[in-house]
Amino acid sequence: MSIIVSDFTAIGAAVLLAAVGGEAFLKAILSAATHLRVSRALIASTLAAFATSSPELTVSATAAIAGQPEIGLGDALGSNVVNIALVFGLALLLGPIATKPGDFGRDFRLALAAPALTLILCIDGSLDRLDAAVLLAAFTLWLTLSLRAGMKERAEGLPDTDPPVLSPLPTLLIGLAGLGALIMAGHLFVAGAQGMAASWGLNTYVIGAIVVALGTSLPELVTVILARLRGHDDVGVGTLMGSNIFNGLAIVGMAGSIHPIVTPLASVAPTLVVGSLALLMLKPRAGGLIPPSRGLMLLGLYVSALLAMLGSLGRMP
Repeated sequence: MSIIVSDFTAIGAAVLLAAVGGEAFLKAILSAATHLRVSRALIASTLAAFATSSPELTVSATAAIAGQPEIGLGDALGSNVVNIALVFGLALLLGPIATKPGDFGRDFRLALAAPALTLILCIDGSLDRLDAAVLLAAFTLWLTLSLRAGMKERAEGLPDTDPPVLSPLPTLLIGLAGLGALIMAGHLFVAGAQGMAASWGLNTYVIGAIVVALGTSLPELVTVILARLRGHDDVGVGTLMGSNIFNGLAIVGMAGSIHPIVTPLASVAPTLVVGSLALLMLKPRAGGLIPPSRGLMLLGLYVSALLAMLGSLGRMP
């Protein structure tokens, strides 16, 4: 009983810490976009997305070095399902999201192509170092194109619609402090949830795809919800798109380059397919609006994903 109580205490502390850290991190994102003279969406899909995906990076690298890369794979792929199906689903319950033409351009297409590429590479039952190199090359190409887009925006001189929230040094310090709080919140959530999952007898991939993925996606969840409440939907959309690309290409590629990963299709395919379906559900209507009804559909898809992953328990090595 004491173990269960301590687990719930850790989860409660994680939620409180995430709220404080998320507010600081969002303020830093908005201020950084102004100082760098680029759009908030670009900052969100690159710097913010990379930062909020740092827990997945830590988990995947640590697990791969320890010879258990399946945990990292489950975390990265499971986090993508959490990001879109759960996080975006919850965000849409707060009201419709009006998108701009660029919000679902190159980043959306690559986020949609990444699961298909991963599935193809996993057909032989493993993701070796050559497969990992392919994923990392795709990520490098995307990052290069994003940096070029940022340089173009700076050259064109975006209109300053928002005054700087903070001066440069406080922006950096508050951003790091907020991110640190979000990461610590993720670790506390993982510690609490992992303890309960282990007592239920879940295996390593399922623990990674469900339990760890929830904890490491806490930064995205808090950032996106707060962005919606503050009227910055472009930050929320950009963060989720960039985070999915970072998880699916860079983190899976990094884990596979450290240690080859066993990837039974019966276990990996449901996560990849559900992640792709969730992305397709985000496609805006003709007028650029994503209605709240999509949120209910996404949450239903997330529940289906959980059942599919739990159904793979008996098929894992």
